[in-house]
Amino acid sequence: MTDSAVTPQASDQYVQSLARGLAVIRAFDANNPVMTLSEVAARTDLTRATARRFLHTLVELGYVRTDGKTFALTAKVLQLGYSYLSALSLPQLAQPHLEQLSLKLGESTSAAVLDGPDIFYVARVATRRIMNVGITVGTRFPAYATSMGRVLLAGLPQAKLEAYLTTAELTPLTPRTVASVPDLRAAVERVRTQGWCLLDQELEIGLMSIAAPVWNHNNGDNVAAINVSLQAQAVAAQPDSAKYLDHVRQEVVATANAISQDVSAKH
Repeated sequence: MTDSAVTPQASDQYVQSLARGLAVIRAFDANNPVMTLSEVAARTDLTRATARRFLHTLVELGYVRTDGKTFALTAKVLQLGYSYLSALSLPQLAQPHLEQLSLKLGESTSAAVLDGPDIFYVARVATRRIMNVGITVGTRFPAYATSMGRVLLAGLPQAKLEAYLTTAELTPLTPRTVASVPDLRAAVERVRTQGWCLLDQELEIGLMSIAAPVWNHNNGDNVAAINVSLQAQAVAAQPDSAKYLDHVRQEVVATANAISQDVSAKH
């Protein structure tokens, strides 16, 4: 992460110290929840002295904790995104529907929105951990390699989709990942046509998921996506895996439609 990556075209209103402080916070993620000073400096392209000042400032403000050797975010950092999530009202609307869906299927369910090149989890009901990386509200994954990301990309106006395809860094996360622009464009178009997405082990081997869009029918915006996470091995063990996946798809689409009605009614 470099300063130029944080702000390619800094204006005269740009505050570099604020950008660097936010870069330090963003350096922590699911794969790097606890880091040393050197690791933070390396991930932010800051000098050790600069990284130390920002880290200790965040410690004094309560956003970071330290044992003297390593650093980690505290729960207080969630306050930075609370206003955004509350304004959406989506988590509150989606949560009971996700809980009902999880209860029906016995699987984990989630809701996410598109945030730049990533999806951002805004609601989650977990039954068990089936990924190497734990998923919580606030978790981010690249949109191109997730079922909810494909659904959200399919809901973009064509010009915005093309802009995404032009700038996205498509990396094969597994041997199954769709990681070329022509293939991804075709995959998104299929999702747009059918109205849902089945992803088979593109984000992580052993993980499948089915997602559907949440719409605000008042303006036609695709405001979010929901999904159900499945273990590929468990799906394969079903007497009729195709029939089982179709059942899950129907439940996911029905739940997404119910959330869409609530979103549209509230707005």
